[in-house]
Amino acid sequence: MAEGKKEELAASVMKENATISNLHRKFAERSWNDTFQLVRRCMDKPRDESKPCEPIARALDRLQEVLQAPTMDNTKSRLEMIAKRQGMDFYCTDATCYLTADIFYLEVLLLPSGEVKEPSRSLLHLLRSYNFSEFSVRLRELFAQYNIPGDRETKSKMLKSLKSFWKDLQQISDMPNEPKRFEAQMDLINNGRVGFLMTEKQDYPPSLYFYISPNDCPKNSEMSLEELLELKPVVQVNQATIGVGDLTRRLQMTSLISEAPHLDTRSCPAGAALGEVSNETLPACFLLRLKTPIPVFSHIVERVGQITGVTIPDCDLQWAPLPKLLMNASASAKSPSEPLDGQEIFTVVFPEGGMHTYVVPDSSWDAPTQRAALLASVPFTQPAHVSAVLELLRHQCVFNTLLRSCLTQSASPASVCDLHFEVRPESTTSISVTFCQPHIDRLAVLLVNIPDPRQITCQLFGGGFYDPSYPMLDEYTTMVLTSCMSIPVAMRALYCKLEETTSCPTTTVAENDQLSPEMDTDGQSPAASRSAA
Repeated sequence: MAEGKKEELAASVMKENATISNLHRKFAERSWNDTFQLVRRCMDKPRDESKPCEPIARALDRLQEVLQAPTMDNTKSRLEMIAKRQGMDFYCTDATCYLTADIFYLEVLLLPSGEVKEPSRSLLHLLRSYNFSEFSVRLRELFAQYNIPGDRETKSKMLKSLKSFWKDLQQISDMPNEPKRFEAQMDLINNGRVGFLMTEKQDYPPSLYFYISPNDCPKNSEMSLEELLELKPVVQVNQATIGVGDLTRRLQMTSLISEAPHLDTRSCPAGAALGEVSNETLPACFLLRLKTPIPVFSHIVERVGQITGVTIPDCDLQWAPLPKLLMNASASAKSPSEPLDGQEIFTVVFPEGGMHTYVVPDSSWDAPTQRAALLASVPFTQPAHVSAVLELLRHQCVFNTLLRSCLTQSASPASVCDLHFEVRPESTTSISVTFCQPHIDRLAVLLVNIPDPRQITCQLFGGGFYDPSYPMLDEYTTMVLTSCMSIPVAMRALYCKLEETTSCPTTTVAENDQLSPEMDTDGQSPAASRSAA
């Protein structure tokens, strides 16, 4: 019986080899252009007519990437593939390709050589450099921007409302920033009322750049659209668009903000009430669609709903401890932390030498007030909501940046660790870092407070380092942390200062000038208090 199966398997293998040999002989004399045409014909008969057959599509992509022949037929074939993948229609004449959707279309003019003559500058750059993958991403963004469900009349009203909203965003962006005039783009990103507004282009929807860490700021403070697009991994961006909802809401059909608006008590432009201008009741609301979802605390979600009057459905959110979400979203997730007895341990190696380990207790970050969810979009109904929502998102981004700096796992850590730190949440706006003081067998705690997106303060608790020659240790640590936005870098600088202080022979320590490191069992609100001397 076993012998029969072996013979059957051998015959099957020989038959398969013969088939492949026959295919090689059949297509050996065919040109690459004939091969492309054959694959395209196969694509025209997919099982789901709305989408191309993915295995064949990938095969064609691979063939074109390897060949990269700038012929008109190859360029047309690639554009057709991209259009079908986005759910768009594709038509072409002798030298013009049309990628069409219900509300917009993209026209691409080709030269006889296959190179692209039109469209706009940014898309032209991508197509001329044969960067079809990035072109596909940009086309997907455009399609999502204008992919409005509903009948033709509803689509037309929603698009008109969206354009009125865009006009108001531009009005807000053009206003002088009080009390400070932000001249550089990077300042506008982190401080502008609507961030840095990249206004609507023919090939790019309006986008609001609203947060970037100081570590990631480029040296060039004024950047072109293409340069800003290259910052996608490190800058937080959202697109201002419109989406269909289950409930009907009144939306503007004309601008709410005059050309010379007055400011309210929060220095935000005060617009007209919806009842005072033309409006329509539509099954939709405006959306700030985040290009990269942001992990946010539950209280941020609640506060956003209070500002906008539109509740974010809880069913759309998957709750988890904030460090888990940051690790999953980080590139360093490829180098996972080392779990140990209900806590995560991260190793940070400094380029100049030295190493820290950061312990993140799971129980502390799993408390109800510390759980977070990935926020992908924010629904709202008026342009006046945007500034307040962006401030909340910036606040969360600052908190995330500081915590993420402790969660970087080095690929090749040193064999012996120098210092160990424990990172706990104290509230939704503060983090504590506990460590052993140098030369003294005592614990110290650095409390990092983040009361708003533009303010960070550090407060050190513990005994043995309050030498009169270092009266501004808290201010020093605050300055370092604010400039680098990295807890490990700030802790290294602080530890060096403490080594200088505690090694000084003239330093005297009051017995009762010390930390009472009593933590609640849930990891909240440490009793890190200094007794009266």
